[in-house]
Amino acid sequence: MQNPREFISESEESTARIAQELSSETKANDILCLYGTLGMGKSVFARALIRALCANPDLEIPSPTFTLVQTYETGQIPIWHFDLYRLEDPEEIYEIGWEEALDGGILIIEWPERLGTLKPSNATEIAFAASTDNANTRLITIKRPG
Repeated sequence: MQNPREFISESEESTARIAQELSSETKANDILCLYGTLGMGKSVFARALIRALCANPDLEIPSPTFTLVQTYETGQIPIWHFDLYRLEDPEEIYEIGWEEALDGGILIIEWPERLGTLKPSNATEIAFAASTDNANTRLITIKRPG
């Protein structure tokens, strides 16, 4: 498998398809860190990935922007969706279930740079960037650890 992998997305639907593709490779203990500025598609990607992992395309996925974390069950593996945009101190992560999440779950982390040195080194990094040719087109780069 190529590492890193690059995808071009020209719509939210295309971004969702890329997330669905990644879901087939995602397993317990995977940590997915989503990087990109506001409006790049991180939340669209996270929602599509969670729906695919839960095998429920209609699952309501509220943004964890204010709660910082939402959890979902796939039947066997818990999914922890962190949105750390409002995290002020990396140590606050322990107050919202960080250690429990690291114990066998799938972690999807938006704004992982807010973790500072607490960011796991074994994370898959998924970067979202606007195309230089078209502001509505996204370049999505997926880099697995190792």
